[in-house]
Amino acid sequence: MSEDTFSLILSAVNQFAGSAHDLAALQSFIVEIIPKHLPYYHWTGFYMIDPGDPRTLVLGPFHGAPTEHVRIPVAQGICGAAVERNDTVIVDDVRSDPRYLACSLETRSEIVVPIRAHGTVVGEIDIDSHDLAAFSPQDKAFLEKCAALVGRFIEKPAT
Repeated sequence: MSEDTFSLILSAVNQFAGSAHDLAALQSFIVEIIPKHLPYYHWTGFYMIDPGDPRTLVLGPFHGAPTEHVRIPVAQGICGAAVERNDTVIVDDVRSDPRYLACSLETRSEIVVPIRAHGTVVGEIDIDSHDLAAFSPQDKAFLEKCAALVGRFIEKPAT
């Protein structure tokens, strides 16, 4: 994918973040704009740490097919692995990774990027693709920048 496309999306997200009223609005904007420009991102969503149970991720805004995985223990799945490792996890073929929690038979690869605020993981961006090895180092860098924008938004004092 073109660096120009990633830059265009990041610019739009950054601009929207400047006027977003709350986190859900920002997340909804992100999950709608990304698939419009990156058609190989077949499922785009957020999982956030449950404030009442820091060992559980809770599904937030997403774009794509519905999922039964609305709550994921941090010790499970690719999503849980990203939180536990505090690092981006890319799986080129989910069928070969025993951690994968099947959401769709069409999913072939996944990238999960932690969102950090105040020095700790507070959630993540989760992307699934129907293509094998869909996510390049450029996708990783792009999504890490998106996650950083969301983290900075969370850190902002309420107005």
